[in-house]
This record gives sequence, structure tokens and C-alpha cells, in this order.
Amino acid sequence: MKTLLAASLLATAALTAPAAARQLTIDDVSTLSRIGAPTVSADGKWLVWAQRETDLAANRGRYDLWRLDLSRKGAKPEPLLNEAEVNENAPQIVGQTVYFQSDKGGDDAIWSVPVTGGAPKKLTGFQGGLGGFKVSPAADRILVWADRKPNAPSLAPAVEKKDPNAGEGRVYDKLFVRHWDTWVDGTHSQLFVLPLTAAGAPGDGVAIEHGLDGDAPSRPFGGAEEVSWSADGKTVYFALRVAGNTEPLSTNLDIWSAPADGSAAPVNLTEGNTATDNLPTVSPDGRSLAWFAMKRPGFEADRQVLMLRDLATGQVRSLTESWDRSVGSIAWSPDSKRIYVTAQDTQENPLFSVDPATGKVTRLTQQGHVSAVVPTPKGAVVAMNSLTAPDDFYSVPAKGKVARLTEVNAAKLAGIDMPTVTRFGFTGANNDTVRGYAVKPYGSTGKVPIAFMVHGGPQGSSDNSWSYRWNPAVFAGAGYGLVAVDFHGSTGYGQAFTDAISNNWGGWPLDDLKAGLKAATDRFGWLDANNACALGASYGGYMMNWIEGQWPDRFKCIVQHDGVFDARAMAYETEELWFDEWEHGQKAYYEDPAAFEKWNPVNHVQNWKTPQLVITGEKDFRIPYTQGLAAFTALQRRGIPSRLLVNPNENHWVLKPRNSRQWYREVLGWMDRWTKDAR
Repeated sequence: MKTLLAASLLATAALTAPAAARQLTIDDVSTLSRIGAPTVSADGKWLVWAQRETDLAANRGRYDLWRLDLSRKGAKPEPLLNEAEVNENAPQIVGQTVYFQSDKGGDDAIWSVPVTGGAPKKLTGFQGGLGGFKVSPAADRILVWADRKPNAPSLAPAVEKKDPNAGEGRVYDKLFVRHWDTWVDGTHSQLFVLPLTAAGAPGDGVAIEHGLDGDAPSRPFGGAEEVSWSADGKTVYFALRVAGNTEPLSTNLDIWSAPADGSAAPVNLTEGNTATDNLPTVSPDGRSLAWFAMKRPGFEADRQVLMLRDLATGQVRSLTESWDRSVGSIAWSPDSKRIYVTAQDTQENPLFSVDPATGKVTRLTQQGHVSAVVPTPKGAVVAMNSLTAPDDFYSVPAKGKVARLTEVNAAKLAGIDMPTVTRFGFTGANNDTVRGYAVKPYGSTGKVPIAFMVHGGPQGSSDNSWSYRWNPAVFAGAGYGLVAVDFHGSTGYGQAFTDAISNNWGGWPLDDLKAGLKAATDRFGWLDANNACALGASYGGYMMNWIEGQWPDRFKCIVQHDGVFDARAMAYETEELWFDEWEHGQKAYYEDPAAFEKWNPVNHVQNWKTPQLVITGEKDFRIPYTQGLAAFTALQRRGIPSRLLVNPNENHWVLKPRNSRQWYREVLGWMDRWTKDAR
């Protein structure tokens, strides 16, 4: 009896005792729950979201619906729908009903369930799949976008007769031939509207684009943020770039309006602007349409200025012309008296409020990366993360302090000691102030080797945000002091700083990186200045190849992921030509070869000497995997220690859980190989 009691007490103690402190690993990160797609009921009572769980056996993520009662203090999240082997995603609350996308039965369809719980109901039955949907404010119509053959009259898939003697080859007469990670198959993402009644949304709907040649939402990343219902449900506003024969050269997305019943052709509301217009968002009172606009055609990283159109008069105003930040998302308050936006600002991505009458901008959050915004009657609910914490939901009241609503990964992160992040500034190229941060492993004593991480973009930022692909806390958990610098070209510091990298890829950014690493090692005594590896992807991968030839004696090793190796080949192999040509003087390679060759890593292979790990994905059409193969060939021919990792089923990113784990094993293993003897 005493033995059993003692065993029971020991078991209880084991369950209640805090987990032993340890470092974060990729095994932890790859199994974290990921929140997304939040929606709030009009009365402000219910928050519903899609939550991704990792299925390692299937090497993928699976989505469930969760809810939180915002009216009850201390309420805990609870599952709304979590059927095994079924993905429930993209929830939208209208009234007291949650509409969502589900693959139950094999094909994606639109379903509904009461927000208070109950049996889900399938609403649509059309064939051929869908990309997404939005329910009208009165819940009497559903807007659906889906890939269909051009000028499809409805969602009904086209019936094609196949020639039994035809070959397997794809034939093209214009670009795009491939985009991001997909070969173009002759379809467009198109908009359709179905009637919605208590009985569901039967039928194949009606097309509302009248043969516009383009994708709505845009490919490859556009979604619900690029379409909007009018308040009365009679009109749909959407962003679309007319493809024609120049789509790979054009950034000219426009805002269009179309009758929801398909009775008339869409009208281009921003025809006068030949640069990007996007994120059309109608005010709840139906009076105004907000969106962002760029000014320079062909530039994908121009400043995104908040615009406002009076829908009765057609008058257009710029709200944030004098604010030197770039609007990243747009959401109206329920009373239409303020516009919530996010914008990068000096290594943060806060929430701001913009007064639609005056354009006055007020910052509402401080540290942290706001990744989603849902307005409520009392303020907003946001998803927010940081370098040391994945996304959770927070309440941002119109007045008062930000309050945390969830701790989705509390159990999974229990007992893990996160690293310490310290920011620093220094004088970089052009005598400008440049900023960076250093991440110190928790509990480390003495000097630690350096992981010098260079961000991609190139118009991007090493900001205060959580990442599942390049996670600074994981590198710190492996014993590295991570250093990151927001070199010229980074975002969140004003448009002039962002512009400084164009036609200057290997110039000022490299100057900043050299000065930044020295500033970090001078300031932080715990960094081992003589034991460093450099790593980066995309533009960061380009910089790794550039460093090989321009800074060959600084690092013990290099990790290069999907980086440009040969600018000439890149100019003819990449798909979105506007990007590469803008970045090298706004001309094609054959018009100005010298502009491309000035910063071309292939021209300096004779100087390469640093051991390099090369990583690429066979489905990467942005910086095709041939660039990685060429870099590896150069390393091998030079007799430089090198290793090649090729992912056959990944694109420019590594997304599958097991592939992500392999990526970190290879990267950290490579770094350990070249730094461990000096530890």
C-alpha cells in the first residue's frame, strides 16, 4: 500500500513539476500550433480562427476551427470544428453563422456552422475546386474565386476532348510560362457569385469579370484581402492586373468594380495609375473605398500610400502621402470612423489607426509584429508575434492597454528558455544610421560562434518577428550568437533607404554588413569575432555568393539558399521580369549588360575559398535551381569544401515539416563542422 502510494505521489509530482529548462530546437518549432485567418462576430462576442497543427506522418499541416468567447473574462479557447483528417479553414462570421472552407469528402467546398456550435452544413456543390470565398454582408450571396479556363461563364469545369494521339509537351505563345512554383496551365483565378439561401448555395454561379485577362485575386499570393463587397452587397471590388503579352514586366494591378449579378462589365477605378493599386476595402457605412497605391510602374517595393475614394462622388484622396511608411494591411472600424493599418517601422510591424477625415496616423502597438487585424466594436483583435514568441491573439482597445487573449503554445513551449535579443545601431554606408540585432543563447557563458544572417527581399527586414523558415531563436538554441543587420534596401526606415539597394546590390549593402558585423563584435563581448559563419536566402543567398568573391577571408563557412549566382542567366530564367530589370537599372540584360555584370558573383569565382553549403528547391522558379547547381559546380571545380541539398518538392521556401527539419539539420551540421574546433 505504501509502495503504491509512493509511486502515485511520484507520478503526480512528475506531472506537476515544471519541465527542465532547455534550448529551443527545430523539433519544437515544427510542431507548434499556428493561428491564422481570424474573424470576429459583429457584436464583438466571438473570435473564431483557423489553427494549423502539424501532421509529421503525412508531412503536412492540418487545419481546425477554434473559438474564444470575448465577452467572458478569463475564457479559454475551445475547438469549434476539429474533425480528424479534415481541413477546416478560412472562417468568416456573418450574423451568428461561421462560413468556412472544408475538404470533407475529398473536394473543397463552402460549409457553415452556428458560432455557438452544432452540426456543420455543406452549402456548395460545384465541381472543380475553389481558391477562396467571401460572404456578402447580408449573407445572401457568396463571392468565390477559382481557377478556370479564361472567360468561363460559371464555375462549371470546361469539358475538353483529349486527343488520344497527343504528346505530353506543353506549348506556349507568351510569358508567363511558369510562375513561382507552378507551370502555367492556361487557367486564371476568376470571380463568381452564387446566391445564398437557408437551403445553401447550389449551382455554378455567374462570372462577373466579363472576360478580363488576368487573375483575381492575383497570383501567386493574393487572397481575400484583394476582394471586397459593397455594404449593400450589390457590387464587388477587386484587384486585377491585365495580363496581355507583358504580364511578367508589369506591376500594374488596378482596382475594379463589378455588379455582383454579372449584369455589366467591370469598371477600372484606378486606370490613371500605371503602378500597383491593391487591397480594396469598403467602409461598413458603404460610403468609402480604401486601398493602397504605389507610384512607380515596374517597382514592386515602392511606398504603399493609403488612398480613399468617395463612392458617391468618385473623389479620390491620398491619406498617408506625408507619412514615410508603407501600408501593409487595411481594415475599417465597424463605425467607419477609423482605418486600421499595419506598416513596418524600424524593426517592428505595429498597428496604426488612420483618421479618414484628416489622415492623422496614431500608433496603437509598440514592440511586436502584427500579422492579422480584425476590428471589433471596442477596438481590434490582432495576431502578434516576435523574435522569441509565435503568434497569439491580443485585444487592442480604442482606449487602454493591449491585453493578451491566448497562449496557444504555452504547453509546447513550457520549460524552454528563449534567447535574449539586443538591438544596436551604427554608421553604415552613405554615413547613414543602420540598425541590427544580436541574439544571445540563454545561459551561455564565454564566447559563442556567430551566425551572421542576411535577409532576403532584397527589400525586406530582419525585424522583430517569428519565423518558421529562418528562426533566430533556433540558431541561438543550437549555441550560436545570431547577428542580423538591416542594410540599405531594408524596409521600415523610409522609402529613400529602401530605394538605396536598387542597381547597388553588391555596394552599400555589403558595406553595411561589414560595418555591422564589426559593430556587433565590438559591442558584444560574448560574440566570438574569429568564429563566424554567414548565411542567407534569396537576396541573402545572392549576398553569400557575392561575399565569396568580395569578402573571402572573413567567415569559417557559408550557407547559401536559393541565391543568384549568375546575373545573366537569372535575367533570362526568372519569371517576374519586372523585379530583376528594375533592380538593375530598369532595362533588360541585352539593353545594358554592364548593369547586371557589375554585381555578378560569377565574375569573381576565382576569389572563392570559403566552404559553402548550397540549398535549392526544384520547384523554385523565382531563382531557378540551376543557379544553385551552377554555384555548387563552381565550388567543386575550385576544390572548395562544399555540399548540395536539393529539395525536389519545395519552391523558394521550405514548407513541409520533415523537409524543414532536414534543412536545419544540414545547416546547423554544416556550421558545427567549421566552428566546433574553435569553441
